[in-house]
Amino acid sequence: MNKSELIDAIAESSGLTKADAGRALDGFTGAITGALSKGDSVTLVGFGTFSVKERSERIGRNPQTGREITIKAAKIPSFKAGKSLKDAI
Repeated sequence: MNKSELIDAIAESSGLTKADAGRALDGFTGAITGALSKGDSVTLVGFGTFSVKERSERIGRNPQTGREITIKAAKIPSFKAGKSLKDAI
């Protein structure tokens, strides 16, 4: 499912117009992005939790040359599915 298909599904199930559903989806993703960029987590009970995890610096290999390289530490977005979502799948 891509973004336009998701907007169609939201519009159909909620009774919103496609334009309103698109704005709602953009607002939803913007709110999650904003919270994660501040270091907060977003918990939707039953669905899951969006959070930020820190990945430490590590040694990797360049696949072309085989040389060792240092991969910098990074903050990465994470999602952990909730019980209701796991049960539905």
